[in-house]
Amino acid sequence: MSGTEAVRPSIPVATAREVWRTCRGLLRPRGGLVLLVALAFVLAAAAGLVLPTALGRIVDLATSPESTEADVWSLGAWMAAGALVQAIATGAGAIGAAALVERLLADLRERMVGRALRLPRHVVERVGTGDLTSRASDDVAQVAIGLPKAIPTVAASAFTLVLTAIALTALHPLFAVVVLTVVPIQVLSLRSYLRTAPPLYAAERAALGVRAHHVLAALRGLPTVQAFGLGTLHAARIGTSSWEVARISLRARAVLNTFFARLNMAELVGMATILVVAFLLVGRGSLTIGGATTAMLLFLQLFGPMMGLLLLIDDLQSALASLGRIVGVTQMEAGDDDQRRAGGSVPVSVEGVGFGYDTVPVLHEVDLRIRSGERVAVVGTSGAGKSTLAALVAGVHAPWWGQVEVSDGARERTVLISQEVHVFAGTVRDNITLARPGADDAEIRAALEAVGGADVVAGLSDGLDTEVGPHAHTLTVAQAQLVALARAYLADPALVLLDEATAEAGSAHGAMLDRAADAVMSDRAALIIAHRLDQAVRADRVIVMAEGRVVEEGTHADLVTAGGAYADLWSAWQRHRP
Repeated sequence: MSGTEAVRPSIPVATAREVWRTCRGLLRPRGGLVLLVALAFVLAAAAGLVLPTALGRIVDLATSPESTEADVWSLGAWMAAGALVQAIATGAGAIGAAALVERLLADLRERMVGRALRLPRHVVERVGTGDLTSRASDDVAQVAIGLPKAIPTVAASAFTLVLTAIALTALHPLFAVVVLTVVPIQVLSLRSYLRTAPPLYAAERAALGVRAHHVLAALRGLPTVQAFGLGTLHAARIGTSSWEVARISLRARAVLNTFFARLNMAELVGMATILVVAFLLVGRGSLTIGGATTAMLLFLQLFGPMMGLLLLIDDLQSALASLGRIVGVTQMEAGDDDQRRAGGSVPVSVEGVGFGYDTVPVLHEVDLRIRSGERVAVVGTSGAGKSTLAALVAGVHAPWWGQVEVSDGARERTVLISQEVHVFAGTVRDNITLARPGADDAEIRAALEAVGGADVVAGLSDGLDTEVGPHAHTLTVAQAQLVALARAYLADPALVLLDEATAEAGSAHGAMLDRAADAVMSDRAALIIAHRLDQAVRADRVIVMAEGRVVEEGTHADLVTAGGAYADLWSAWQRHRP
């Protein structure tokens, strides 16, 4: 891991107190169901005491000359009734607890996704999407697997432990010695486990987030990775992060195995202790053989839930670690997603702006003004800072220094269209109306007509109702860009930012996409990141950038005549244009 990656900001992880406060707030409106679940588990625990007590009584009846067959049948009926009540109460409690957990998870998922979608874009850019993706997938899955299984077991075991311990002590106070011998071993084992396991699980989830970040970065930039031969570098990063996940996971398994060994030791000590105490009490006549049998059965019943509870600590700790990461997202400040300051009547004003990535500056003292209805093209060689400037104007990043001012009318009505157009799962209509969910079909068709995409959509199998996306009809790159441009037109923006949005112009669809972009920018303030100088020719003004600075500014004709950097670019473009 490089130094830059080591200091990468991360999304916070909520503390145990914050997780409990959040869950308590979510469960408060369902207090009635929580009470019913608790009562069901108390009833199940009480009914579970009938079986060991009745079996011990049967042992005494077997050695008593006064016992009758009716006594045995009566105890059998009590055992059957107890088992039936326990099964019904346990099932009802488990169903109620599962309903509570699922509703809690649903609320948490909605909160997390809602907050993630409202996070400032510069925050998401800074922390990386891998961590968010890991929390929305791996952590949600971990909680969904762990909590529905753990919560009912924890609740049932807790009530069973309390009532069984009371019954064991009521049988004879000396049996409290069993608790005194077993509990310290279990408490020490649990404290040792809780001291070492939670940090390991938290580190494991964080390591999974780092690995997801590297995998997503490599996949999203696959063409660049292949073009520049960066496969070995990215594979090394993924391999290093994967080994880190494996290393932490192995440590966590070693801690878990040690914990289980100590629990088995506690069970051995408890059974030996209860046998010794029962032997002494029976020998003194203070306890019957049936009472000793009841004591051992109660202990086994006591130890079963105890072991189940402690064994679930592993799943519970892992789920709680993931829960802390999910709640951490919900507690992030949504903030103001728009990093641009409110300006005056001029749609865009950039003054003395500097910006970079990590510690590397990219833009230096950049000035730019875009007037209403003006179309400005930004040109320059690769790496000159063109796309970074567009991201600052769009509010994706906040400048290191200087200021970006956008008029109030344009702040809420800005659209940014890049070459990488995402097609959302749904219909073509759904994709176009994202900016205006209430638009009717007439407005949608008008937008398509304006950008020249009506015939393209009409040619799809179901027109506007055609299902598109990863698992449905796949749109071509040109079709996807047309849909994005129609969406932008329907939004009726005041400021349009195009970053290589018509990259297909070198193909047979180039003229169509250029006309569509012209329709979107018509009579609107527009900033075009021009990777083709044909776009600069049609602009009202051209900005030439080099090494993060504005080096020339003027109309296409003036800059060609001036014979500077733009004239050189134009000459090269004329010689090598497609």
